Amino acid sequence: MAGGMRMNDRQMKQAMKKMGIKQSSIEDVTEVIIRTKSNEIVLVNADVVCVEMGGGKSYQISGTEIVRELGADGESTPVVTFPQEDIELVMSQTGCDAQKALEALKATEGQPAEAILKIMSE
Repeated sequence: MAGGMRMNDRQMKQAMKKMGIKQSSIEDVTEVIIRTKSNEIVLVNADVVCVEMGGGKSYQISGTEIVRELGADGESTPVVTFPQEDIELVMSQTGCDAQKALEALKATEGQPAEAILKIMSE
């Protein structure tokens, strides 16, 4: 906007409505899976926003990412999910990525303190 003017939230929503853009959150999403020929990208505890414009829909997704390799039969092993807070706690205390935190939580049956100790002792 010219002259340093900024739109407030209400003005932004009105402008989007005039342009035919509708935005909505999808509630209670537990995971989103993107499957390629060789793997799956799984976003657990995902936040999903749907944007409708010009007759099409786009989705904005954020969450904790896990990459799973697919076997020769095109199948992957099931994902065991843990609370986002537990994953973030293990990551913050050990400096590891989400995949390593999830592996440690799985190995310790979902016990964050034990998962932290497991990673730190490696």
